[in-house]
Amino acid sequence: MNGQYTLTKRLTQNKKNKPDESKLIFGKAFTDHMFVMDYIAGQGWVDPRIVPYEPFLIDPAAMVFHYGQAVFEGLKAYRTADGRTLLFRPQLNFARLNRSDERICIPEIDEDFALFALRELLRTDADWIPTAENTSLYIRPFVIATEAALGVHPSSTYKFMILLSPVGAYYKTGLAPVKIIIEDEYVRAVRGGIGFTKSSANYAISLKGQEKAIERGCAQVLWLDGVERKYVEEVGTMNVFFVIDGKAVTPELTGSILPGVTRDSVIQLLHSWGIPVEERRISIDEVFAAHAAGTLDEAFGSGTAAVISPIGEFCMGDRQITLTSGETGPLSQRLYDTLTGIQYGKVPDTFGWIVEV
Repeated sequence: MNGQYTLTKRLTQNKKNKPDESKLIFGKAFTDHMFVMDYIAGQGWVDPRIVPYEPFLIDPAAMVFHYGQAVFEGLKAYRTADGRTLLFRPQLNFARLNRSDERICIPEIDEDFALFALRELLRTDADWIPTAENTSLYIRPFVIATEAALGVHPSSTYKFMILLSPVGAYYKTGLAPVKIIIEDEYVRAVRGGIGFTKSSANYAISLKGQEKAIERGCAQVLWLDGVERKYVEEVGTMNVFFVIDGKAVTPELTGSILPGVTRDSVIQLLHSWGIPVEERRISIDEVFAAHAAGTLDEAFGSGTAAVISPIGEFCMGDRQITLTSGETGPLSQRLYDTLTGIQYGKVPDTFGWIVEV
């Protein structure tokens, strides 16, 4: 029982074989259980439950298939050396889920209850949290529209679910710098749209750019603004930072960029270390000019999946620049070591970011 909700459990009778922790592929294996909760117009959110991970029936006319009402979040649970389970700033993820909900007309969830339910789910599947180095349990909360109806209007029913997946490093190369293509043809988001949300449509629209990146041998896409096509916005799965002349520069949040939890954490860490941070518009021409002038010291992405991802190369048409001789930059390394140290309980959490399960 938590407030107005009573959480029920139905445990599986057929536990799965766990994957080899040394061979985890991101997002391919799922734990024994999941959390589910339904929304019914006139009743609100009802019937919160932890049940075996299994397929569920959904009508072919469910509005999520036809009108795209779907949002999600991503966070992780970490196992410490002394056996504790830690979450990193989970309140921000559920608050952001509600901002995404509001933008595409999904009823908001109770954030406190969502965190309570997540902790209960983690306790239920605690033996799935991997302990090998650089592994964690990825957490995917999401909401989908389920009303069976054809017609453009908000759904009257929804499902809120949480899945768990043991994962290793997001990139097979670990912390090695990645190669990024700068997208100058397609547009991901514009101010006034849904770029600031974790709506599924945001990621569907980015797939074409990602396809082009792979064809060029790149790991990710760096998106430019959708109006002038010259200002840096974000990478497909992370926010981006440039270290220029001793200052960390990151695109300001204008409504078309996701306000990343890791982004905010990086900014707070940099401030605490006395490193100047500028949140502002930065053009791709400024990035290339800084490199030509020798003042672009390093660049990196920040996000839940990879934490910190050093960028070793930018490609745009026939223009190409290489950073830090293809090695991980010192600030990228320091940020990665500090953030992962806090997440795994190896470094003191002086910011109050950690929630213990």
